[in-house]
Amino acid sequence: MATPRPSPLLAGPSSAAAAPARQVTMRMFHGDVSLGEAEVFPIKPGPDGALPFPSNEIRVSHLSPASERCPPLAILQTIAPFSVRCKLQAKTLPLNPSIHRLYLTCFNEYKSAVVVVGDEELHLVAMPSKAVNVPCFWCCSVRAGLYASSVGMLNLRCLAIVFDLDETLIVANTVASFERRIGDLSHKMEAVDDPGRVAVMSAEIKRYIEDRALLKEFIDKDTVTDNGRIVAAQKEEVQPIGTQDRLLRPVIRLLERNAILTRINPEIRDTSVFVKLRPAWEDLRSYLTAKGRKRFEVYVCTMAERDYALEIWRLLDPEANLISLNNISERVVCVKPDSSKSLQHVFKNGGCHPKMAMVIDDRLKVWDEKDQPRVHVVPAYAPYYAPQAENANAVPVLCVARNVACNIRGGFFREFDENLLKKVFELLYENELLDLPYAPDVGDYLVCEDTNFVPTNKDPAPIPEGMSGAEVEKRLNGRAHQVDHKQISSSTRLSDDVRVAPRGNLAGSNVESNGGSLPITPLLFVSVLQEIGRLCNSKVEFRSTVSSTGKSTQFSVEVLFSNEKVGSGTGKTREEAQVQAAEKALQNLQSNYLSFVAPMAGVLNKDTSKSPGGGNGFLEDDIDSDGDTSMKELSGTTPIVDRLSSVISLLRELCVEDQHVVFRDEVQNPGSAINEEYHFQVELAGQILGIGIGANRDFAKLQAAEEALRFLETTTDPQIKKHLRPIRCS
Repeated sequence: MATPRPSPLLAGPSSAAAAPARQVTMRMFHGDVSLGEAEVFPIKPGPDGALPFPSNEIRVSHLSPASERCPPLAILQTIAPFSVRCKLQAKTLPLNPSIHRLYLTCFNEYKSAVVVVGDEELHLVAMPSKAVNVPCFWCCSVRAGLYASSVGMLNLRCLAIVFDLDETLIVANTVASFERRIGDLSHKMEAVDDPGRVAVMSAEIKRYIEDRALLKEFIDKDTVTDNGRIVAAQKEEVQPIGTQDRLLRPVIRLLERNAILTRINPEIRDTSVFVKLRPAWEDLRSYLTAKGRKRFEVYVCTMAERDYALEIWRLLDPEANLISLNNISERVVCVKPDSSKSLQHVFKNGGCHPKMAMVIDDRLKVWDEKDQPRVHVVPAYAPYYAPQAENANAVPVLCVARNVACNIRGGFFREFDENLLKKVFELLYENELLDLPYAPDVGDYLVCEDTNFVPTNKDPAPIPEGMSGAEVEKRLNGRAHQVDHKQISSSTRLSDDVRVAPRGNLAGSNVESNGGSLPITPLLFVSVLQEIGRLCNSKVEFRSTVSSTGKSTQFSVEVLFSNEKVGSGTGKTREEAQVQAAEKALQNLQSNYLSFVAPMAGVLNKDTSKSPGGGNGFLEDDIDSDGDTSMKELSGTTPIVDRLSSVISLLRELCVEDQHVVFRDEVQNPGSAINEEYHFQVELAGQILGIGIGANRDFAKLQAAEEALRFLETTTDPQIKKHLRPIRCS
C-alpha cells in the first residue's frame, strides 16, 4: 500500500465555483452500492465532448491494482496520452460518505476506480483541488487490460522487447533448403571469372555440404558424427501448450559449433532442422534475466510457421526464463509472410503499449511505418557466407543490441521520473488537458550504435541463409520432399538486395566475406567506450537532450562513466552529438583512467589485456554488490578508496535505481585545478545531496558521498523519498 498523502481537498466549503459549465448530473455506484450523485463536465465542446457513460450513470466495477510509486495519472498519460474524457465531482448536498471513502482510497493508495464500457476501461483518477472541497476525479479512457499490465511494468521499471527469429537470432535449414542453396551457389559460380570470388563461394558451398551431411545423418540414425565423435540424440520433453499433446523431440546440441539439430514434428523425419544460434545470445539472455530482475517483458514476432517458431524459441529459452509456459501461446506471435508486423498486433491482448516496446529485427520495412522508430535493426546473420564476421567485431552484434536496450531503458525511465512524474504530482483538478506533461516513447531513445558489421561488399550474400516458414509447414503436413523452385522463391524472406542495413552504418563500411577487414567509423568511439566500461565493471551511460531555437534543432549528449560526467557533445543530430561526447570521454579517461574506475568498481584482479570469456562486450546495467563479484585488493588501493566504495554501495542500496545518483566534478578543468583542489557534488534526480572539497579526487568524492548518505538516511522530502527503496517491515 502506498504511503497516505496529505488531504487533497484544501479549499473551504465553497463548491463548484471553479467548475466549467454544461455539467450533467449522474448517479454513481460502486457495484450495486450507491455513491450518490456527481456532476460530470465534458473536456471538449460539441459532439467530440460526448460523455462516455452509458445510461447516464457511472457504475464502478472495481478498483485498479495499487501502484507502489506511480500515481494513476502518470500511468495513464504514459499508455494513453491526453485521454482525459471528462471531469466529475461529487454533489455537495447531500455528500454521500461512501464516495468520500472511495476518493481517499484511490488518492492515498495510488488506485483508480474503473468503469468498464465494452472493450474500454474508464479510469476515475482522484485529483487534488484548490477550489472545491468535495471528491473530484478526472476520467481517462484506455483499452481494457492495458492499465493492469502496465502498472506492474512501470513499478518494476520494465519495458517490452520483441524479437524476430530467422536471420536475427538463428539461421535454420532443412535438407531441401541446404540443397537449394548449394545448387544456387554452384550455378552462380559458373558465371564468375575472378579466382578470389570463386574460392570464397567454394568455401561457402563446403560449409553447406558439411552441415547437410550432419542433418542427413540425424534424419537417418538420430545421431551425428562430429569430428570423429558419435553424438546421439537426446529425447527432450516439450511441455504441452493449450490443447497440444505432450511431445518427446530428438535433439542434438553441438555446443562447439553453436548449433542444434531438432525435429519439429517427431513423427515426420523430413521436419528435421539444423539450427545455428547467433553468437552472444547467451549473454543477451543473461542480461534480460540477471539476478531474477526483470528488465524487459519478452515477446516474439515472426513470419515463420507456429510449431516451428515455438520450437526455435524453446531452444533459445530452454528453461522458460524469458517467457513462461503460461504466457508462451500469446507471447509468440506469427504473422503471414505477405503481411506486415505491428506492435499493435503483438500486444493485441493488452500486454503492453507500443510506446513501451522496442524491437530487434534484421529487417525494418516488414514493420508498420508507425513502429519503425522503435526497431533496432541488426545485420542479417550469415554464418555460411561470413562465418568469422560475428567474432571479428570488437562488440558482437547481439551485445550491441543489449547496449541499445540498456540505453533505451535508462532514457525512458529517466524521462518518466524526472519529467512526467514530477509534473503529474503538481497537477490539480482545475488544470487543463494541455497541462499534462509529455509521455516518453521508446523511439525517442533508440540511438544507433555502429556494429561495424554488414556484408555490403561487391559480392553480397546471394540468398537468405535460412528457410522460410512456408517450407516447414509443407513438411509438417507430410507433403512431398520436392518443392517447386518458383513456389520457394515466392515464399522466402526478402532478398538481400532489399534488406535494410542497420542504422548508423556509414557509406563505405564493409566486412569482407569469411570475416575480412573491419572499417573504423566514428561510432566506433561509442563501442570502445562501452567495452571499457564492461571490462572495468563500470556503467557507461549516454544522456541526451534536445533544444529548439527557431528553425534549428540542437542535440546535446553527456557521457557518464560510473555516474560521473566525463564528456559532452553537441550536434545537429543525436548521432553526431553522441560521437563527439564519446570521443571527448575517451580523451578524458586517457589521463585519469584509474581514478575514475577504482573508486566505483575497485581494482579488477584480472588480466584485462585478454579477451573476456565469451567476448560479450556488454556493459552492466548496475554493478553487482553481491554474488561472485568481490574485488580482490591489489597494491595501490587505499583506505579512502575502500571507504568510498562502501559508501557508494550503501547509496545504491538506498536508491530504487542507482542511475539517479550522479557524481559531478565542479572544476571545469580538473587537471589544472588551482592547488590541485577538487570539488565534487552528489545529485539525485537533479537535487544536490552532498558537496566535497579535497586535495585529491578520491577524498573530495568521499566527502560528498558521506554527506549524501547522511542526508538520504534522514530526509523526509517526498520528492527525494520517491526515488528511495521502501522500507519493508519484517
